[in-house]
Amino acid sequence: MKGYTIIETMIAVSLFLVIIMAGMGALLNANLLHNKSQNMRSIMDNLSFIMEDMSRNLRTGYNYRCYSGGAIRSDISVPNNCDSGWGIFFEQQDGDLYNSPNNPGSGYYYGDQWAYYIGNDAKIYKSSDYAGGFIPLTPDEVKIDPYPTSYFIVSGTDPFSAGNTEQPFVTIKLSGTITFKNIVTPFSLQTSVSQRQLDNI
Repeated sequence: MKGYTIIETMIAVSLFLVIIMAGMGALLNANLLHNKSQNMRSIMDNLSFIMEDMSRNLRTGYNYRCYSGGAIRSDISVPNNCDSGWGIFFEQQDGDLYNSPNNPGSGYYYGDQWAYYIGNDAKIYKSSDYAGGFIPLTPDEVKIDPYPTSYFIVSGTDPFSAGNTEQPFVTIKLSGTITFKNIVTPFSLQTSVSQRQLDNI
């Protein structure tokens, strides 16, 4: 009975190894792409969370003030509109515009104002104590395009008594890039928020 020769066995083993190596290469590439995809998804989820955080807090807040100049004004008791700004301040949902916790009835109180702004270092910053202790929200992999490419727009803050019937309305646009594993991916996000509290003063 005739069997396999050593040459036939070597050829069969070689073909088997080639197929296995090709399959392993494809598997490793698929795993690498999956990991990259997961990491990119995590960064995009972070950006989505930032947009949701801003939208939720602005929606439940009031007394919006938009900034387009070079510095933050000390008086933010009066809301204002702007066609394009680098930052926005507002009274948060449980805040008290007129009374300091330590000195009730003292007039305008700024200590519980919240703020978001686009920094010169391509990050989004947040403060919950009137421009004190700003913290960055975006990770290092994300670079936000500077103002005026990324911006806040505020409208409808004119007093109701002056004939304004529009609810205060904020539009946020963030564009920039995500750099991960030397791959640069551009993005652009935009959302609009209307003040939930009835604007009747």
